[in-house]
Amino acid sequence: MTPPPEQSSKQTSEPGRRGDVVPFGEATRAWFAISLQTFGGPAGQIAVMQRMLVDEKRWIGQRRFLFALSYCSLLPGPEAQQLATYVGWLLGGLRGALVAGTLFVLPGVVALLVLSGVYVAYGETDAVEAVFLGLAPAVIAIVVQALIRVGRRGLQHPALVGLAVTSFVLLSVFAVPFPVVVLGAGVIGWLFGRYRPALTEPKQVKADAGPEPLVSDDALHTEKPSLRHGALTLAIGLVLWLAPIGVVAVLLGRDSVFVDQGLFFSGTALVTFGGAYAVLAFVAQQAVQVYGWLTPGEMVRGLALAETTPGPLIMVVQFVAFLGAYRDPGGMDPWAAALLGSLLTTWVTFVPCFLFILLGAPYVERLRHNRTIAAALTGITAAVVGVIANLAVIFAVYTLFADTERITAGPLALVVPTGGVQWAALAITALGFVLILARGWSVLRTLGVCALAGVALTLAGAA
Repeated sequence: MTPPPEQSSKQTSEPGRRGDVVPFGEATRAWFAISLQTFGGPAGQIAVMQRMLVDEKRWIGQRRFLFALSYCSLLPGPEAQQLATYVGWLLGGLRGALVAGTLFVLPGVVALLVLSGVYVAYGETDAVEAVFLGLAPAVIAIVVQALIRVGRRGLQHPALVGLAVTSFVLLSVFAVPFPVVVLGAGVIGWLFGRYRPALTEPKQVKADAGPEPLVSDDALHTEKPSLRHGALTLAIGLVLWLAPIGVVAVLLGRDSVFVDQGLFFSGTALVTFGGAYAVLAFVAQQAVQVYGWLTPGEMVRGLALAETTPGPLIMVVQFVAFLGAYRDPGGMDPWAAALLGSLLTTWVTFVPCFLFILLGAPYVERLRHNRTIAAALTGITAAVVGVIANLAVIFAVYTLFADTERITAGPLALVVPTGGVQWAALAITALGFVLILARGWSVLRTLGVCALAGVALTLAGAA
C-alpha cells in the first residue's frame, strides 16, 4: 500500500535515514516479476519498469525515472539493466541495486543457456521456431507502446520533439554513431537551458497525477559521495570483474578459449555505447572471422534467440561464448566448457554495469537540481526517444520482411526491406497491437497469446 504523501516525503528526505524505502522482500518480488517481462529490447524493458514502478506502484517519480534513464543512456552497456540497478539503489541501497540488476538478467541467462544447449544438441527445432514466430512480432507492439509512453512524458515541448526526430533520422538514415548523437543532444539541451530555459523547465504531466511517489522527483538520496567510498567501490569492483579471468588463466592456461573470451568481452563491455546494436557488428566480425567461434548464420540465429528471450539483447554474447567453448574445450568436457565459457562471458559483461551505477549514482544524484546538467539531460532524454524509435524500425524491418539490404551511398546508410512480407509475422504484430494498445493487456499476457498464435500458424502451415 502506498503511504500518504507526507509519510513518503519524510521517508525519502531524512538525512540520516537508514534502511529500505520499500521492504526488501516486496522489492525483490517486484523485480522478479519485472524480470519475467523483459522481452523486446531496451524499449520494452523500460516500458515494463515505467508501468510497474512509476504508474502502478508509485515507487519513483516520473522526472526522477527519466533523469536516471538519461544518465544510464550515457554509459556503456545495456541501459535498461543499468536503469533497474539505479532504481534498485534508490529503493534499497547496495543490496537493492544488486538484487534489481541481477534479477533483471537472470531469466535471460537461464533461458539462453537452455536454448543454446538445445541448439548444440539438436540444431534448429521446429517447436522453438514456432514459438519465436509469435514472440518476435509481439515485441514490435511492445516497443511502440514504450515509444508512446516515454515520448509522451519526455517530450514536453515541440523543440524537444524536433530533437527526438532529428536523432532518429541521424541514427536510422545516416548511421551517425550513437555517442555523437547523445553528445550533440546534450549540448543542444544545455543551449536550450542557457538561452531558452522555458524549453527545459520540468513540467508535471497529467498522466503522472496520483499519490506522491515514495522516491519523489525532488527528494535527495541520503548517500553522500566520497572519494574513500568511490575508491573502495572501484577496487572491489575491479577485483570481482577481472579475477575470474586470472583464475581461468592460471588453471587452464593463457591459450585457453576462456581467457580469449573473458578478455574480448571485457573490452566489449566498455565500448557498448548506444545499445547492443551499435556493437554487435564488431562482435560478429571478431567472433566469426578472427576467433572462429561460430559461423555467420549461427550469429544471426543467436541474435534471434537473444531477441526473443527476456533480458538485454547483448546477452547474445553468451550464445557466442557457449558455441565457441563447446567447439574448443581444451581438455574439458565440451558441455562443461560451454557452461563455463557462457557464464564467464556473462559475468565480465555485466559486472561493469553495476560498477558504473554504484560509482556514479551518488554523484549524479547531487547534480539533479543543477539547472545546467538538468537541461543537458533533458536534451539527452529527447535523443533517447529517437533511439527507441530507431530500434523499433530496425526490429520491424528484420521481423516483417524476408530479406533486408543495407544501402550506403554518400552520407546515407540505412537498412531497407528487399524480400516479401512475412504475412504470418504481420498478422501476429497486428494481434499484439490490438491486445497491448487497444485492449490494455499486460506484456506477459500478450506475449503468451502471441506465442500460441505462432505455434498455431506453424501447425496450420501458414508460416
